[in-house]
Amino acid sequence: MTTSISLDTVGQAAPVHPLRDFWRYFSANKGAVAGLLIVVAVLLLAAFAPLIAPYAPDLTDNSVFLVPPAWQAGGSAAHLLGTDAIGRDILSRLIHGARLSLLIGIAVVTVSVIVGTVLGLLAGYFRGMFEIAIMRIMDIILTLPSLLLAIVIVAILGPGMMNAMLAVSIVVLPHYVRITRAAVISEVSRDYVTAARMGGAGHWRLMFSEVLPNCTAPLIVQASLGISTAILDAAALGFLGLGAQPPSPEWGTMLADAREFVLRAWWVVTFPGLAILVTVLAFNLLGDGLRDALDPKLKR
Repeated sequence: MTTSISLDTVGQAAPVHPLRDFWRYFSANKGAVAGLLIVVAVLLLAAFAPLIAPYAPDLTDNSVFLVPPAWQAGGSAAHLLGTDAIGRDILSRLIHGARLSLLIGIAVVTVSVIVGTVLGLLAGYFRGMFEIAIMRIMDIILTLPSLLLAIVIVAILGPGMMNAMLAVSIVVLPHYVRITRAAVISEVSRDYVTAARMGGAGHWRLMFSEVLPNCTAPLIVQASLGISTAILDAAALGFLGLGAQPPSPEWGTMLADAREFVLRAWWVVTFPGLAILVTVLAFNLLGDGLRDALDPKLKR
């Protein structure tokens, strides 16, 4: 991979700092920058939810059942996005729900990346029967519909947010195993690995100190895209009553609670759905930008 250069004050070529080079390619994708801004905004909302939200997420008020948004007739400025069927403020629940949805997405990706990286690294380095066994198990998982497999796992373990996170982690695990294995196979034949082996490096040093650091770029891209997949799958499980349980303000659970009011009170369904849509789209755009910036084949 070539290194970008620039001219310093004396006219000599000087290497560009890697972060500056990364930002130059990343910022060329305007959609990726927009996705990054949205992701940062959602992260800030999640981090400071108790300070930003006007009400507690489970606070009910018998006098404001199904109040419409503030700009609609009958709405109130005290509840900008309206209230649900038992008088809870939707804006507050959305803000607190961002914390839960991001927690689910980040936790699922963290577990999947760690386990998938280790399995893919071992399979790509040692090869043989160990590789065949791991990859056939991953192929079996991939042949099953992801949401159906997650539903089966949660049905066996029991409904709940932790079991839903475990189920989604298992569903997305094969992607990280396959990506890591492919990257390791392409790296172990390179000269720097051969030189380290000739220098007396053992298997563990070769795997974790030499090979693995050069396989991180595709994993970072897949992880950013995987957060959006995890949020979607967790919301689907919550919608089916298998994920986070009421009165938890998880976005999928909010959609499930609002199904019977979809014709009478559009806002109780629309705003949680928009929150899922915007967040998932932002992570996908961010992943596209990371791919453009980290993949040397895509750099122009």
